[in-house]
Amino acid sequence: MDSTPINITRALTLELIDASGTATPLHSVLTYDVSDPYAVAASFTVAGATVRWVFARSLLATGVYEPTGEGDVQVWPCLNVRGQAVTVIQLSSPEGEALMQARSNEVCEFLRRTEGLVALGAEATYVDIDDAIARLLG
Repeated sequence: MDSTPINITRALTLELIDASGTATPLHSVLTYDVSDPYAVAASFTVAGATVRWVFARSLLATGVYEPTGEGDVQVWPCLNVRGQAVTVIQLSSPEGEALMQARSNEVCEFLRRTEGLVALGAEATYVDIDDAIARLLG
């Protein structure tokens, strides 16, 4: 029996940065599911409500080391006020924008675990094209 997990979940506390530069802790969960091998889901709990964003795993992996992204999700490396390596994630929507940072070592640990399931660049071998087409046409 294969006991390989089909998803990876990582709870972490981000820092939500406001316009003045003040950081507020923000509970979040990163999830990677083999059934959608190109994507990472990030869920944030704000005022008792959960907000979920889905974006490319490669965007997060690249953003740990260099600025990347256009449009709604942008990611880049930085140092926080304590001199620690952080990964900054900026999310934009018609409802507003959010700027947050996570410790880069925690993001990298999550990404390493996802790569244990599906190596970066090998995602296409985990996509069932026939099923995807059937869902689109269904």
